[in-house]
Amino acid sequence: MYIPKNFQTTDQNEIVAFMKAYSFATIITAKENLPTATHLPFIISTREDKVILTSHFAKANSQWEDVEGHKCLVIFNQPHAYISPGHYEKELNVPTWNYFSVHAYGDAKLITDEKSTIEVLEATIKNYEAGYQDQWDKLPLGYKTKLVKGIVAFEVTVADLEAKKKLSQNKTEKEQKNIIDSLSVSQDKNERDLAGYMSQQLSKNTNPDKTT
Repeated sequence: MYIPKNFQTTDQNEIVAFMKAYSFATIITAKENLPTATHLPFIISTREDKVILTSHFAKANSQWEDVEGHKCLVIFNQPHAYISPGHYEKELNVPTWNYFSVHAYGDAKLITDEKSTIEVLEATIKNYEAGYQDQWDKLPLGYKTKLVKGIVAFEVTVADLEAKKKLSQNKTEKEQKNIIDSLSVSQDKNERDLAGYMSQQLSKNTNPDKTT
C-alpha cells in the first residue's frame, strides 16, 4: 500500500483495535496471476505476540483451495469520507478522500477437524452476537455437523501490517477542525466515526506528550 510518511501509523495496539472495530474485511489471494477476493467477518486475536485472523469460507467458494502455501492479503477499510475543499482556508484547493485502512499480509492455515471448526463458529457468535449463544447451544448436533461440512475454517498468521490514516494531517489545524465539525454532525455514522479518528489524531499532533 502506498503510504506517505505523514499518513503512516505503526502503533500495533491502535491497528489491532481498528481491525476489531471494522472486522468485516476482504481476503485476497492469487492463482496463476489471477486475483480472487472474498468479503468475510474476521475474528482478530493475538497469540505469542502474533496477530491472528480467523474466519471461514463457504465450501462452495473455491478460494479456500488457494489460501495455504501462498501469501494472503486481508484488507480492513473503514471508515472513509469525501472531503470538500469548502473546508479549506484558500480557494486554491481540490476535493480529496479521508480514510483509515489496514493491509494485513500473512500465511493461512486451514482448520480441518470438526471440533475446531465448531469452535471457530462459536468464537464468531461470541464476537458478533453473544446473546445468540443460548439458541446455538440448543441446536441439534446433527444440524451443527451439517453446517460444518458446508464451510472451511482458516486462520491467517499476520507477518506484516501496513496501516494508513489519511486524516488531513497535511492541512492546517483550523482546516482539520472545520472538517471534524462537519463530519461530526453528519447523519452518516461512517462519517461520524471518521471525525472521531480525526479528533484523536489532531489531539496527538497538538498534544504530543498526551497518551491516548
